[in-house]
Amino acid sequence: MSGHAGLAAWYAYMAGGGDPQALKALLAEDAVFHSPVVHTPQEGRDKVFAYLHAASHVLGGENFRYLREIVDGDQACLEFASELDGIHINGVDIIRWNEDGKISDFKVMVRPLKAINKVWEKMAAMLAAQAG
Repeated sequence: MSGHAGLAAWYAYMAGGGDPQALKALLAEDAVFHSPVVHTPQEGRDKVFAYLHAASHVLGGENFRYLREIVDGDQACLEFASELDGIHINGVDIIRWNEDGKISDFKVMVRPLKAINKVWEKMAAMLAAQAG
């Protein structure tokens, strides 16, 4: 897809099976994550890592695919599709990189409503498993 170095690194992470060290290397110290189900932005590399690592395992895998991308300078909008328990999920990742090429802001939006509910259910379980 794109020639943007940060975006190429993100695609490599997603294609590589979700290696935790690869993900940490992509994130800025002051990164912020905006969840489709949690109102408050999650701030800091560790929190962003927890959400993105869980999401890559919940949504990633053989059913996940990016459908298209819109890239403008240091930001990109990536439309994706996946399936969880027979529910079709459609969404977008809106990513911004800092001047060092690290992800500084990551927002996920998901549709339809039953897909959001399924993502919330699976993400809650994955985050709980990671925490303890």
